[in-house]
Amino acid sequence: MFPNISMKNTLMESLGIKIVNVKNGECIATMPVDERTKQPFGYLHGGASVALAETAASVGAASLVDSKRQAVFGQEINANHIRSVKEGIVTATATVIHQGKSSMVYEIKIVNDNKELICISRCTMAVICLKK
Repeated sequence: MFPNISMKNTLMESLGIKIVNVKNGECIATMPVDERTKQPFGYLHGGASVALAETAASVGAASLVDSKRQAVFGQEINANHIRSVKEGIVTATATVIHQGKSSMVYEIKIVNDNKELICISRCTMAVICLKK
């Protein structure tokens, strides 16, 4: 991913999120459905899906800016949970659908091991100029 970014001691590490690929602003990330990401009834927690979606959008957006001059932050996110999952790995694909100077909008599709859609999300990313 980015050689200067560590996942250690982050939400990504806690939830087992892994970045699979980043290219041209698109990010593919995975997350296990296990004791870290399930709700008490044994299904993938919707909040874990949202964390995966925002992570994928954030990494995708970060790949499109000059990290010495700009940073990106999630500004708004929504999610529709389509299907439940009890086990396996879920995969998020975040695709930029608007790339502006001060914001980006991402669509994130999360699928299960059978490539069935389990969640669709849209995330607005703020692009902030860093102070010198």
